Amino acid sequence: MFLTAAIVSFTGVIGFVGLVAPHIARLMVGGDHRFLIPYSAIFGGILLLVSDTIGRTLLAPVNIPVGIVVSYLGVPLFIHLIIQNRREYF
Repeated sequence: MFLTAAIVSFTGVIGFVGLVAPHIARLMVGGDHRFLIPYSAIFGGILLLVSDTIGRTLLAPVNIPVGIVVSYLGVPLFIHLIIQNRREYF
């Protein structure tokens, strides 16, 4: 998790999509890389489009940065993955 935090702090929160999208795509498609890689790219683009739309329309006169909306979606996913992996190892 430290490596993830270091990468996100260096590249920015929108780079967090590159970490979140493959995990969500793997949950939807499975682990076969023939399908996982294209679906990760497609899902990352869709995730940014939806997050930007939510950020622009949720509080109409005020724009919420897309990184904040992506973080609200990605952080619970990573917490779920940590809890799930902890159960498998212990």
